[in-house]
Amino acid sequence: MKHALLSLATLFFLHFSATAQQPAGAPASTHHAEASRSVPSAEKLWTDLAEGNKRFVVGKPKQRELVPLRKRLAAGQHPNVVVLACADSRVAPELLFDQSLGDLFVVRSAGNIADPIGVGSIEYAVEHLGSSVLLVLGHTKCGAVTAACSKEKMPTANLQAIVDKIAPAVSRAGSSLKGDALVEAAIRENVHNSAHDVVASSEILRHFRDEGKLTVFEAEYDLSTGEVARLDNTSH
Repeated sequence: MKHALLSLATLFFLHFSATAQQPAGAPASTHHAEASRSVPSAEKLWTDLAEGNKRFVVGKPKQRELVPLRKRLAAGQHPNVVVLACADSRVAPELLFDQSLGDLFVVRSAGNIADPIGVGSIEYAVEHLGSSVLLVLGHTKCGAVTAACSKEKMPTANLQAIVDKIAPAVSRAGSSLKGDALVEAAIRENVHNSAHDVVASSEILRHFRDEGKLTVFEAEYDLSTGEVARLDNTSH
C-alpha cells in the first residue's frame, strides 16, 4: 500500500513539475483528452445542465445503468464540466442537474468559495482532464453568506476565514439593503466574486479562458423550487 501511494504521488509530482518548466503564461501540458475526443460547445453543455435541472424539478430523472458505467469509468475520467458549489447538504450538483458518474468534477465548500486547494482542484480538471466549462453555483438562503451579512465575529479562526472571503460581496451588495434582501443580493455578488477570484488567482485558468478553451458560467439554485437560474453577468 505504501509503495502504491508513493507511486501515485510521484506521478502527480512529475506531471506538475513538467508544468512548471513551461514558458510563463502557458499551461503545463496539452490535454490528452482533446486529441482523442470531441468536446461540446459551452452553450451545449449549459443546455444539457439546464435540461437535467428541469428533469430534477419535476422528479423525472433519467434511468441509468450505473454498474456498467462505473466499470467503464474505472479506466479514466473526462468530465466536461467543473462545478464550484456550496457544501450545503441540500445542494448536490449531480442530483439537481440530473447527471451521473463521470459527468461533473465537483469542488464544494461553504459559500462556494475556493481556497488554493480548491483552485488547484479546478486547475487539475481543466488542464489535465479536459474540462471546458466552470460553473460557479450559489444558492438561496446560504448560511455562509448569511453569517457574513451579520458582520458578527465567528467563534473560530476557520469560520472567520470563510466570512472574510465573502465579506467583499456583502459590501458590494449595498449598504441600503437589510435582512433577506441583503442576503439575497450578497449571495449573487458572492457568486460573481468567486468566479472572478478563481480565475484571477490561476495562471492556468486564465490561459485556458483567454484561449477560448474555458468558459465560466454563474448560476443560483433555489432551494424551494429546485430551479437553477443562470445569472446575467456570466463571464466567458
